[in-house]
Amino acid sequence: MPRPVKDVRVDDRPSLDALARRLEDGGGFSAKGVAEGVDLLARILRDRDMTVFLSFPADIVATGTRGVLTTLVERGYVDAIVTTCGTLDHDLARSFRPYYHGAWTLDDAALHRRHLYRLGNLVIPQANYGTIIERKTREVLERLWEGGTRSLSGRALARALGEAIPARASSSLLRAAARRNVPVFVPGLLDGAVGSQLWLFWQDHRGLSLDLLSDEQALSDLVFEAKRAGAILLGGGISKHHTIWWNQFRGGLDAALYITTAVEWDGSLSGARTREAISWGKLKAKARHTTVEGDVTLLLPLMVGAALERIAA
Repeated sequence: MPRPVKDVRVDDRPSLDALARRLEDGGGFSAKGVAEGVDLLARILRDRDMTVFLSFPADIVATGTRGVLTTLVERGYVDAIVTTCGTLDHDLARSFRPYYHGAWTLDDAALHRRHLYRLGNLVIPQANYGTIIERKTREVLERLWEGGTRSLSGRALARALGEAIPARASSSLLRAAARRNVPVFVPGLLDGAVGSQLWLFWQDHRGLSLDLLSDEQALSDLVFEAKRAGAILLGGGISKHHTIWWNQFRGGLDAALYITTAVEWDGSLSGARTREAISWGKLKAKARHTTVEGDVTLLLPLMVGAALERIAA
């Protein structure tokens, strides 16, 4: 017999975990996917023999969702981060200067005249982004150069940036990753403000080279040494693809949670559901997997909060 749909109660002020369980019984469209996602997320985080890859694009680091990512790293639930250069940019900038609330409908030409950037419904003063990133990245690169560094991997740069972020920036993802010894892989390292600073630094330090292949070797080692491998894949793009691409060489991921707003019908990697990865061998046919449709900045805090409650119970 199929399970009957139950009405979702909220009048008794349920915990996040209790609400997630009720969404499963409520059976309502995307809500049921969220409930299934919480269950899978809790299983991934609870499995201490699972190597967990956390993949995401940079834009969510510009929001308060950065705090959720940092919590996962600080609590030891993440073994590797795969992301974009903008993550280095936003985490570094926000560790020293604030970003502000804005609106989707602001006059972009007027913002440009006032030296303000718009990122969705956020507003970032130019001095709080480009200027601070340029100065802090240059300081780190100068220190590395003076210490004898002539070859630099992406994960080594991410770690050096994290170590340069002061303790008062308690929500810094890079600082948490450096402290917990979690490698940060940035396959598109030059595609961002930090990447531009690398190029500028190289103009008068031609002896510096980037060793991206050692990043790939380190990522490969994590993949092949994993007893079990799981991935939390937020959004898409190069971060998502790099994570599932490398895991195909071990026969695929054992567990995968996707949260995405991308559509499937255009054939994009970002919109591809977990089941498509099975055909490529990027996800095992018997793997636990689910795709949750929705905005990561809305869903991830709720889902992580519910999963952590479930684990602690």
